Amino acid sequence: MPGDFDKLFDDDWRPQDADPDGLASLRNFSAEGSSSPDDLASEPENRKPHSLHEKEVKVMGVYAHQDQGTIANHFVLLRDNRGRRVPIFVGQFEAFAISVALEGDAPDRPFTHDLIRQIIERLDTTIERVVIDDLWNETFYAKIGLVRATGETLEIDARPSDAIALALRVHAPIYMAENVLEATIRTE
Repeated sequence: MPGDFDKLFDDDWRPQDADPDGLASLRNFSAEGSSSPDDLASEPENRKPHSLHEKEVKVMGVYAHQDQGTIANHFVLLRDNRGRRVPIFVGQFEAFAISVALEGDAPDRPFTHDLIRQIIERLDTTIERVVIDDLWNETFYAKIGLVRATGETLEIDARPSDAIALALRVHAPIYMAENVLEATIRTE
């Protein structure tokens, strides 16, 4: 099946300066700091690292908005120290998970985010921070910054709702890239 792609198009389907094996882009990617081509699988959107100029944000609350005759839309309202507010729409279950963490409630049995927190802690790792680092097609992207006991740091891609729910459970700071703030702010 992979060899059939070129049969869908004429013989000139490749860009003029294309690498016939497709290896040049992988070599270039490795030269830019990635340890292996397999790292591409962890970030399907292949976002390039850039200066984020991060600003710390606080969770103001979880809210629902419903127009007459429609299903309720839940959102988390974030606010920075300059009063800029950013709503991030989340699912109903994620809204509940964030609300539980905000209220400091401890369920009888761990919810998914509590379970993830316990796994991370038992692996001798801590959640250092959460960064909402990108906005593309009205979808927010986030990373969870982990630190192992050895000092090794890891970044894990996550939905902002999951990242926020985890950060609240471990009292980790939440940051947002300045360009994301600027693109979505509502001032008081």
